[in-house]
Amino acid sequence: MNIVGCDYHPGFQQIAYVDTETGELQEQRLPHREEAERFYRDLAARKATVRVGMEASGHGRWFERLLAELNFELWMGDAAAIRAKRVRKQRTDRQDAQHMLNLLREDRFPRIWVASWENRDLRQLLWHRHRMVQARTRVMNQLQALALNEGLGCNKRLWRERGRQQLESLTLAPWASCRRRQLLDLLDRLNPTIAELSQAIEQPGSAAVDDTSGSRCADGTGLRADYRGRQPV
Repeated sequence: MNIVGCDYHPGFQQIAYVDTETGELQEQRLPHREEAERFYRDLAARKATVRVGMEASGHGRWFERLLAELNFELWMGDAAAIRAKRVRKQRTDRQDAQHMLNLLREDRFPRIWVASWENRDLRQLLWHRHRMVQARTRVMNQLQALALNEGLGCNKRLWRERGRQQLESLTLAPWASCRRRQLLDLLDRLNPTIAELSQAIEQPGSAAVDDTSGSRCADGTGLRADYRGRQPV
């Protein structure tokens, strides 16, 4: 088996790896993506059994997909726990890679659970809707402030048909009028987009997401696939 300690960075990875059969230890710096992909594909071509250990990162999905395609083991480690196991405080990329390799070889690597690809892709849907709701809320807040500045205090009624008509009928200075028009255009584009995303979340199978983080959406709902998205009123 080849065991690889990988210090992953967005532009490159520093690795320390050992062949457990021969005991040969090597180190290498692999720029992303071409050289890194070539290195791992060469290992796969030699029919090598490979286990890679790296700190959990949000910038390495292409790398995770590559290792999954090659049927290599990928162990994600808790970054804080990995740092806590260091004896020396001085850190370099080479030392980090060597440190992770040692943890793997000594069976002390603090491996964490990683969600399935389907689960993680569904979370992209949830986060996308979350961000769209945030954008809509900012647009609505700006329109609300504009209405209040002109003495139109409709509150929630501003988003009903009559409130919208009153907002559009306000006499404004040229640039304020331009701002109102563009904000309303944005709102009209965001509403159907959010409705489409909410409908996708409601589809069977969306409840596969297991999010226990307790994070909340801007519209007051949890970032979970089984929630019922609410429209601002």
